[in-house]
Amino acid sequence: MIKVFVIDDSLMVRNSIIKILKDVPDIKVIGEAVNPVDAMEVFKKVGFPDVFILDIEMPKMDGLTFFKKLNEQNPTPVIICSTLVSLGSSTAIDALRLGAIEIIQKPQIGVKDFFLEQKEEFIRAVKTASRANIKYKPKVEKISNISQDDVCEGAISKSFIAIGASTGGVQVIEDILTTITPNHKAIVITQHMPEGFTSSFANRLNNLTKSKIVEAKDGEVLTNNKVIIAKGGTHMEVVQKDDTFSIRLRDFPKVNSHKPSINVLFNSISKISTQNIMAFILTGMGDDGATGLKKLKENGNETYSQDEKSCAVYGMPNIATQIGAVKEQLTIEQIIEKINNFKG
Repeated sequence: MIKVFVIDDSLMVRNSIIKILKDVPDIKVIGEAVNPVDAMEVFKKVGFPDVFILDIEMPKMDGLTFFKKLNEQNPTPVIICSTLVSLGSSTAIDALRLGAIEIIQKPQIGVKDFFLEQKEEFIRAVKTASRANIKYKPKVEKISNISQDDVCEGAISKSFIAIGASTGGVQVIEDILTTITPNHKAIVITQHMPEGFTSSFANRLNNLTKSKIVEAKDGEVLTNNKVIIAKGGTHMEVVQKDDTFSIRLRDFPKVNSHKPSINVLFNSISKISTQNIMAFILTGMGDDGATGLKKLKENGNETYSQDEKSCAVYGMPNIATQIGAVKEQLTIEQIIEKINNFKG
């Protein structure tokens, strides 16, 4: 039985969430509160939940402050449901880097209808969250005295690194990009993320690293010391012309239930006439990226997955390993070492 606790200052929202979850056999809402401070008193009576559904803007204590305290004291899967996580919102990125399993944008009006329409999505999110391996994420400070004006792109990359990630990936990608050495080979990343969020994600990372981080644009050339993040709501491919690799953005339906899709990225790379590519599949639910990674391995490229212990959700790496797409499973520290040592 998955025990859920709802913290939201709106009675209508709390009642709506409880209503859509109450008839699910393996889910039980054990409590509710109008804010995190009051919730702490309820915990004494009902115990601690397996999953929180958490608003952000609340009296006495806001949701992100509570989330940080939760990370420090008792890491627990959190689903953020808030009106403050609109497209491009830095609040949404902050929630994801704290380890939020799902971000759901709550509407200003039509709340009851919204929750009824999103019933299956909520149930899926709760079940995914209940299986997540949550780890404490310390705050990452901005690198002092580093301005993007001081960050230079390197030469055109003759080889590059490809990364695919989903649930929990924001934390891992931040760990990787804030630790790798400068002047690394070009990196392309597909992180499952809605449209509008990827620009904020790239901008945030630019304040934390000496790499040049950009949201993908059509025709963007892969150069050393540059990281290109797939644009939310758009598929990203890598294409080759002579000795130059560049980005091609594509608008077609979801693949493996995602847009951008990791398989779209990996499949495009598998068509490139080089074996100087290193690819990683990181934490995430589902199987996106597995078959594309296998094609890369069959073409002679180095393919790796994040290991189970360090994954928030050991879904995509597990499937990729099962089908023989992975050369080796690595910890986050080993992934960073591989990237730093990659000469192409």
